Amino acid sequence: MRDVTPTVPLECSGLSARYGPIQVCFDVSLSAMPGEIVAVLGPNGAGKSSLLGALAGTVSGQGEIKLCGMNLAPLAAHVRAQRGLAYVPEIRGNIFAILSVDENLQLALHSLPRSERAAMKETVFDLFPILKSRISTDAGMLSGGEQQMLAIAMAVSRKPKALLLDEPTQGLAPAIFDILEETFTKLSQSGLPILMAEQNISFGARIAHHYLVLSGGRLVGSGEGHELRNAGIIVERYFPKDLNGTEEAFATV
Repeated sequence: MRDVTPTVPLECSGLSARYGPIQVCFDVSLSAMPGEIVAVLGPNGAGKSSLLGALAGTVSGQGEIKLCGMNLAPLAAHVRAQRGLAYVPEIRGNIFAILSVDENLQLALHSLPRSERAAMKETVFDLFPILKSRISTDAGMLSGGEQQMLAIAMAVSRKPKALLLDEPTQGLAPAIFDILEETFTKLSQSGLPILMAEQNISFGARIAHHYLVLSGGRLVGSGEGHELRNAGIIVERYFPKDLNGTEEAFATV
């Protein structure tokens, strides 16, 4: 029988990112397998958001990017999204504030065949029951945590092949962390690969299967998720020359 190598859902190699003449990420290679949650860690300014932006196409980048074997590098951001790469940026408000929760979800579901929309909507409500109780509420009236849930729900509603999350816990109350942990775990168990940029090492330890450490726009380390349970060791291992500033820059709530 012929050996068949499974296609990696999300991978990049030699990826750089830049803003005009300023390069902010250098020669990054990574992959996320089916059902894997990969946390990209680093303090403020490490290049995490730029890396995810380069993958999504919202930041100028060079290098190879593949989604289920398909080359995304030449494609614009909206085409990458159409091909199945979902992206929830760090900036809050990735929703239509003047529309209701239901109208926001309907917009996201529009990319699916009509026959699949009702089932996907119920799947989203299973992930975030609070959204069902807020279905007629204007999205702009939701709390910060509820708005983040809606933004993630909209990304998931499109049945993506891979999900990019940029600082999903930033600015949220710790009570929301449990909801996000449960949601990301369920998505992972469904087979969805998740690449998550995260400053909060403790949250990464709760859900990540693997981690990568970014410093100065370069990958400087990697390891298994369970290693993140001791944030101090991660800081000491990868940032020994700047323990004071780096340790404070990492969140460990």
